[in-house]
Amino acid sequence: MNQQEIKIPPFDEYAPVAKLKERRNFMNIKKLRYPIVLRKYEILYQRLINKQAEIEYELAKQRKGYAGEVNFSYYLNLLAYKFTALQDVCLVINSQQTQIDNIVISPNAIHIIEVKNYIDIITFDHNLKQLILADGEKESGITYPISQVEIQAIKLKLWLREQGLPSIPIYYYVAISKPSTKIKVIGDQEEVARIVTHAEDIPSKILLNEESFSSTANFPHQKIGYAIKNASTEYNFDVMKRHEINYSDLVKGVICPDCKAIGITRVHGGWYCRRCQRKYRNAHISAINDYLLLVKPWIRNFECVDWLNINSRNVATRILRNAALTYDSEKGYWR
Repeated sequence: MNQQEIKIPPFDEYAPVAKLKERRNFMNIKKLRYPIVLRKYEILYQRLINKQAEIEYELAKQRKGYAGEVNFSYYLNLLAYKFTALQDVCLVINSQQTQIDNIVISPNAIHIIEVKNYIDIITFDHNLKQLILADGEKESGITYPISQVEIQAIKLKLWLREQGLPSIPIYYYVAISKPSTKIKVIGDQEEVARIVTHAEDIPSKILLNEESFSSTANFPHQKIGYAIKNASTEYNFDVMKRHEINYSDLVKGVICPDCKAIGITRVHGGWYCRRCQRKYRNAHISAINDYLLLVKPWIRNFECVDWLNINSRNVATRILRNAALTYDSEKGYWR
């Protein structure tokens, strides 16, 4: 089949991140946060006894996705001075989590932007609805980006109706984060180009769409935006359950803040790393947070003894109390 390349002018890919701090957020009512799922994969990979290629791949994918969204933040803020903008939205629709990277709401329409951080050459096979990477292999486990953002638009429209909010037109786009990425198309190039473009072209594409409206509908964009913000939750799932990893597969112990060695020794008033030959007073805090994020959102006294590799339940109680956790006397755990 004939492959046609969408030509994009050159661009400095490092400029967006550098300029991001320089610009004020006017109506960005929900900003990007460090993803809890990414943090879970970081902890899991660090503490796995046997490193798994599957976990390493997922960690790299999560980091890559977050980097792409950070890069896109600059372009979103170019629109936030005029419209209502939200990042990192997660709505529960039909009892399922629905992630939407970016939403821009104007008096005329809602614009959804899905960010993809691909490198080298990518091919959108619009006939078979699949994405092909430079090596000619289909990317496993990833929905065709155009289909993905179309489904997001359908679900958001359903959610708006369920909330009794206005039936506002919804447009959607796929933003390719890296300007050096070459985009090729098999099939309807015009249809793909209407939706897919590099990140720096998204603001002008949205503004052009806005100018095409014959009259101003004057939808309450701020009201809709805050309704979405208030209903949004943090995207989350049990990474150990998803990958069938057991508690026994994890390395337990407190991690040295400097050399990252796992299993430093409990001493009077703190923790001692033999490698660094230094004492740390509160090194256990991050280890407890690791447990609450990765294993389960509460911890019992005997579980703390096991996780931190200490031999005193009294010490464990003192540590948990000083970690600003709340004790539930009925259920017998801290959280």
